[in-house]
Amino acid sequence: MTRSTRNPIMDLPEVGITPLKDLDATVTVVGSKSYTNRFLAIAGLAPEPTVLRHALHSQDTLLLAKALRAFGHVDVEADADSETFSVVPNGRPMRAPDTAIDMGNAGTPIRFLITMAALAEGRTVLTGNKRMCERPMGHLLDALGKLGAEVRSTAGNGSPPIEIGGGTLRGGFTRVDGTVSSQFTSSLLIGSVGTEAGLELVVDGDPVSKPYVDMTIAAMAAGGVSLRRSGYERYAVPGAVRYRGGDITVESDASGMSYFLAAAAITGGRVTIPGISLDSAQGDVGLVTAFADMGCADRSDTTGITLTGGPLTGIDIDMSNMPDVAPTLAVVAAYARGTTHITGIGNLRVKECDRIDAVSTELRKMGVSVDTTEDTMTVHGGKEPQGAVIDTYDDHRIAMAFAVAGLRTPGVVIRDPACVTKSFPDFWDRFEALRGDR
Repeated sequence: MTRSTRNPIMDLPEVGITPLKDLDATVTVVGSKSYTNRFLAIAGLAPEPTVLRHALHSQDTLLLAKALRAFGHVDVEADADSETFSVVPNGRPMRAPDTAIDMGNAGTPIRFLITMAALAEGRTVLTGNKRMCERPMGHLLDALGKLGAEVRSTAGNGSPPIEIGGGTLRGGFTRVDGTVSSQFTSSLLIGSVGTEAGLELVVDGDPVSKPYVDMTIAAMAAGGVSLRRSGYERYAVPGAVRYRGGDITVESDASGMSYFLAAAAITGGRVTIPGISLDSAQGDVGLVTAFADMGCADRSDTTGITLTGGPLTGIDIDMSNMPDVAPTLAVVAAYARGTTHITGIGNLRVKECDRIDAVSTELRKMGVSVDTTEDTMTVHGGKEPQGAVIDTYDDHRIAMAFAVAGLRTPGVVIRDPACVTKSFPDFWDRFEALRGDR
């Protein structure tokens, strides 16, 4: 359960990590960020109340909840202590707020909202922080334009601020480039529900992050809307349908569990994560198989997923279906014998930071040899990493991945530890609990 007291680490400019010799722990991780975002968006379009349980309360999900409130048509109650969101329609129309909605660096929520805002009355402006105003949205804007929506990047570069004319989304046929972000496809699928014409969508190119689209379709089905699909290339959402409300329990976050499994991998210890299995639609569960290929032992059953570390060997791996956990695997690869070659991760360059550049820079500080290209990273293991002060680039995944390194390597210091609030606000509580004070 989320703790109501703030960990003192969150108020420090940096935190040193103490190595851990013996690790045998069960760690309950937060609810899935990806599913929480999807269920919140769907609840914001449902005519019936929705309660989300074991939902993630993080910077991203709270920004999305706040944005839904701003449209005025639903009341949203967030209870961090009980890990719930309650979304209740109030009978008022969905209207654009008078002022711009600032989504910080919440990439998934802002992309969902771009399509949803086209259903509201009035003109909505969506913006964010400096990094958000560099992130690409152009392919989504082009696709929405073909559906009648009046959308534009006010800077003319395809990035936020984005202005959306309400009541203009008529549905019908469109196509979108799938090679930059799966969030474009997910935004169109979720937001097209309720249009009279529905949606006929063609995705061009070889889509990235395919499991995230599977999660979107699963979330829509839980909300009572089924669609037709042909692989990852064609989708059809029926017209004039509505989501239903209900009581939904969010499964544990596969991205969040990655750091604790990585701790087992590099220390030779054992970690169990309840509330999730290898059957999950979350693509990041594939990291368990990757760790097994490197030399760990894994087990998945009704109790959850258990990983036991062992001598590690480098692997070749395509991570296009699980790019968010590529930083985690890269850190573990630094402790493996031989070379780990990671491919299919070009879209990491347009995340909260350029994660390929960030991970390689910080690993090199630790004395690890790393080669990179536009969409690959090669980590040369075999030499024990050294301690270093790690810059985190205001990126939660960089902070959490390198914190794991400190469980084995003395002298690892993580700058700006509070940046984990974006996806895992009580990460440091659960990380400290690995030492047995549970």
